[in-house]
Amino acid sequence: MSFDRIREKLNILADAAKYDVSCASSGSNRKNTNKGLGNATGMGICHTYTKDGRCVSLLKILLTNHCIFDCAYCVTRKSNDIKRAAFKVQEVVDLTINFYRRNYIEGLFLSSGIFKNADYTMERLVAVAKKLRLEENFNGYIHLKSIPGASDELMREAGLYADRLSVNIEIPTKEGLKQLAPDKNHEDFIKPMKKVKNEIIQYKSEKKIIKSTPKYAPAGQSTQMIIGASGETDMQIMYTSNYLYNKFDLKRVYYSGYIPISYDKRLPMIGTEVPVLRENRLYQTDWLLRFYGFDVREILNPEYPDLDLDIDPKLSWALRNLHQFPVDINKADKMMLARVPGLGMVSVHKILSARRFRNLNWEHLKTIGVKLNRAKYFITCNSRYFETRDYSASKLKEILIHNSTGKHKKAFTGQLALFT
Repeated sequence: MSFDRIREKLNILADAAKYDVSCASSGSNRKNTNKGLGNATGMGICHTYTKDGRCVSLLKILLTNHCIFDCAYCVTRKSNDIKRAAFKVQEVVDLTINFYRRNYIEGLFLSSGIFKNADYTMERLVAVAKKLRLEENFNGYIHLKSIPGASDELMREAGLYADRLSVNIEIPTKEGLKQLAPDKNHEDFIKPMKKVKNEIIQYKSEKKIIKSTPKYAPAGQSTQMIIGASGETDMQIMYTSNYLYNKFDLKRVYYSGYIPISYDKRLPMIGTEVPVLRENRLYQTDWLLRFYGFDVREILNPEYPDLDLDIDPKLSWALRNLHQFPVDINKADKMMLARVPGLGMVSVHKILSARRFRNLNWEHLKTIGVKLNRAKYFITCNSRYFETRDYSASKLKEILIHNSTGKHKKAFTGQLALFT
């Protein structure tokens, strides 16, 4: 096949892959052995970040954009009038190796439309990873998208060659999936997640006894949800995420705002894109659940079904629970300190370490790096300065929003204040 045709396929299938945001590579430690290519430690190219903060470039493509399903929200739906293409297994292998040799990429993110059936498609995804590992001795990062409904045997094989596996849950609610993707079954998304979880547990158990046990999906599994396509509330989204984290030990849930790409009466009107800020608030909430000790019901519940776009979710919770504040910075436990607006976990650990040697005052907190423009309204310390706080929740919200203008406005709307 000519170079021009390969390039045309790459343009089509890389463009189609851009809607999938769940391409994180953190957590893998596959090492280069036997003088192989690539190392997962230490036009279709995306950038993601490892657990230690390194930026990793991945070749991000679909195996094909042909699909037997007609999901209303998907650009590759069978009724959509788009240019179709498909790679052969060897073509993806060759592209990956050639891109790696030119130092364009450090790994592969491979997804696919579903052609014929789930197993037929998954077999080809696995074949790509298997050829890269066994024939090319490629040790770079590989992320495979699991195909809903794929057999347990294929999911087991996939995890032996891929660093991370992920199956997109797509729509947060069963009702929404039935409305927008009636050909799909919710259980088909859950089955691969369950298999991967069980295989990881088995691998860890066997590894304790047999050190040479082959790795299985060392970077775990993740998923992605499209938000805003079926009218779900933030509460429904985050309750689904919380269930998936607890039930299947997911590394990450990704939130992708619905982008109107074609007209369908079941979807929001063209031009009604989901605000990026809503995605941001969902990620902030996700972070609070995983690392700050919050219960999802504290942040979202029938009384508060949607997140406040004006302020971040931790500040929103604090304003609804002013009776728990102020907290004494020199006495509060770790989990209560983590709930103070303006205190990230790095600052919390610094405070816990520093107060072992002396009582902390405002100057100490400034030195530590605490964002006192917010935190001062929710804490006390070994000082009388900043002690006046007779504000209502609404008044305090107004003050904090006003204080966030100017050079801090961008941070306050969620770009720099993402994880505090």
